[in-house]
Amino acid sequence: MLSKSLFTFDITTNETQSFTNLDHYLDEAITNSGVQNGIMVVYCPHTTAAITINENADPDVKTDLKLGLNQTFPNKNEYVHMEGNSDGHMKSSVVGASETLIISEGELILGTWQSVYFCEFDGPRNRTFHVKIIEG
Repeated sequence: MLSKSLFTFDITTNETQSFTNLDHYLDEAITNSGVQNGIMVVYCPHTTAAITINENADPDVKTDLKLGLNQTFPNKNEYVHMEGNSDGHMKSSVVGASETLIISEGELILGTWQSVYFCEFDGPRNRTFHVKIIEG
């Protein structure tokens, strides 16, 4: 019988907008769950942050993602949300709050260049994300 299948992790982001690699957290959750085959859901409970899968080999990809998101969703003076972070809410909605992954033989199935990232759009902040592992 598995002792735990829900994991909560805390991270600190250091920039207004950043992409933090979560792979080691996810590997830890798999190891601690004891699950060899199943599904993992990685969920972000914040409205100005997100979870995504993207390239892990070239750090310029993260730089280009930031640039593209900022050009697509600039923070305009016309926005009326009083906190001044409407662009972060838009980025979060478009990127998404979660990713679902496959666990096979105790490891995540990811492409050669893929990693899972926590996307910060309103930092720096202390953040939380959850990992749910379902055996099957």
